[in-house]
Amino acid sequence: MHWLSILGIGLAANLDNLGIGVSFGARSKKIPFSSNLIIAVISMIAAYISITLGSIIAQYIPSDLANWGGGIMIIMIGLWSIISDLKNRSERHNNTSSNEITDLLQHPDKADRDGNNILSRKESITLGIALALNCLAGGFGAGVTGLSPLATTVSIGVCSLISIDLGVRVGEQIAKTWIGKWSNRLGGILLVCIGLYEILV
Repeated sequence: MHWLSILGIGLAANLDNLGIGVSFGARSKKIPFSSNLIIAVISMIAAYISITLGSIIAQYIPSDLANWGGGIMIIMIGLWSIISDLKNRSERHNNTSSNEITDLLQHPDKADRDGNNILSRKESITLGIALALNCLAGGFGAGVTGLSPLATTVSIGVCSLISIDLGVRVGEQIAKTWIGKWSNRLGGILLVCIGLYEILV
């Protein structure tokens, strides 16, 4: 079992979550544990479904081809994340937004609809769904390469809980550094590295 890849997928899928936590922490907004847990559970559900689907498909193709195919897919997802980040930064510079989901990820404070500076359980569902989209494609690629659906799902859930909580706690400091500003691009680079690892190892 490729534990390094499992941990890497968990981290890559949740760098956006770290950015969200940073955004909330920098604005003195709170994300209670119950809301954080809801976000993690939604991500885990999305990840498990996509990983399992990838695992089922992998059973019908040769193992070497599955490893190559899954690795290439993860690399492509990583490259897409990097390109999307560049595109989104251009859209933000021009004060445009492609849709509600990307607008929510770019401006996570909008998830706090009642403006009380606390992300309620109900408000966390919308944000959780937006963040879970990051787990679908990467999870499918992980499933094709043969990573354990259960272990990878747990990795994604635990990393989600930790990254959001960590982001909120040190948001004011991290928001001023390259970590908060480049989380999407870092996630894409990490996925490319995982894909190369799956192909070569």
